[in-house]
Amino acid sequence: MFRTTEISNPDFESNNLRFITIKTPHLKGRGDICVFVPPDTGSAPIPLLILLHGVYGSAWAWTLKGGAHVSAMEMIQNGEIKPMAIAMPSDGLWGDGSAYLPHNGYDFEKWIVDDVPQAVIENIPAVTSTSKLFIGGLSMGGFGALRMGVKHAEKFQAISAHSSITDIEQMPLFVEEDLSHYYQAKPEETSVLSVIKEHRHHLPAIRFDCGTEDLLIEKNRTLHRQLADENIKHEYYEFEGGHEWPYWQKHIRDSLLFFNGQF
Repeated sequence: MFRTTEISNPDFESNNLRFITIKTPHLKGRGDICVFVPPDTGSAPIPLLILLHGVYGSAWAWTLKGGAHVSAMEMIQNGEIKPMAIAMPSDGLWGDGSAYLPHNGYDFEKWIVDDVPQAVIENIPAVTSTSKLFIGGLSMGGFGALRMGVKHAEKFQAISAHSSITDIEQMPLFVEEDLSHYYQAKPEETSVLSVIKEHRHHLPAIRFDCGTEDLLIEKNRTLHRQLADENIKHEYYEFEGGHEWPYWQKHIRDSLLFFNGQF
């Protein structure tokens, strides 16, 4: 599918991590993906989780700041979860954060929804076109996971988000780029609630959580109340903590358990 693909050499890899770079017209150039591939997966297809970073981050953020691969490996070895691959792509590296939306001539949404799973399928034998597909993320990545997971429910079977931006109007809390860059032809495309309501008759399993000291806590509480008022099935949790890596490092385990329950 891609004109060029580079994948890391197993002789130099460590911690069950592989790195893929592909060229895609959606980014008008190259995009990076870090992939956790558990060992001894056998011949059966294993699920794939696409895990999205927040603002300022890149393909290495979930591993080198959040240790997601370490948590996953420990949980697999302990029998808490079954093996799954985790693809951790960059967001496209536009500005402080692309918000995983199409804008400014790039399609950051199709990069995640189409290119990332295809790149993993083409390069990681344990993941195939029949693998279950999940999506998760933190902050801006939580926004992307909730929005894209719902829009593309034909692909994604479950969504789990942490400390999520719930509407594009919250992006200026984190980025210096003007909000107008993120606007869509359909304004409802930039609201998690609006997207969920539009697709309410065909939704994946949804969970999200937020720290009680997080600057986005009231936004997440509001989304939870609105979904409850609409009788839209979902799981919502609050835990102690702020908008910070110690929170996400701890609660990625909750997402992994949730996805494991969808097998």
